[in-house]
Amino acid sequence: MSTQDTQNTQDTQKKTTTPAPTVWPALAARDGLGMIDFLEKAFGFRRVVVISDDEGFVQHAELAWPEGGGIMMGSEKHEGRWQQKAGTFGAYVVCSDPDALYERAKAAGATIIMEPTTTDYGSRDFIAADPEGNSWSFGTYRGEPV
Repeated sequence: MSTQDTQNTQDTQKKTTTPAPTVWPALAARDGLGMIDFLEKAFGFRRVVVISDDEGFVQHAELAWPEGGGIMMGSEKHEGRWQQKAGTFGAYVVCSDPDALYERAKAAGATIIMEPTTTDYGSRDFIAADPEGNSWSFGTYRGEPV
């Protein structure tokens, strides 16, 4: 294969292959393992990696979002370079069926901040809070084309 053929193949792959997520929103939790359980039950995240000690302190966790991407999280840390207060996180998460997710979140005990609504720009959204006060907005708006 010539250098030009290789370049053309790489250019085609760049245009047709969705890149892996490179932005990972991160949150801290007072009860890291409890938060992971809640995010799975209420919203449908899936644990990929959980590194914790015998006392339940979560050093690092990755949770995948079923429609792509995910979050990183850990127990609240009061020392070191990465210090973030629990309950200060907020995210907008794209989902294809916010009404069904709303019902799931409500049934799992999420605090509903905003009932499902259709926005002026056509997105179907709702907002919930997790047990530690983080804000989770879910909706159909996928962002503007790049």
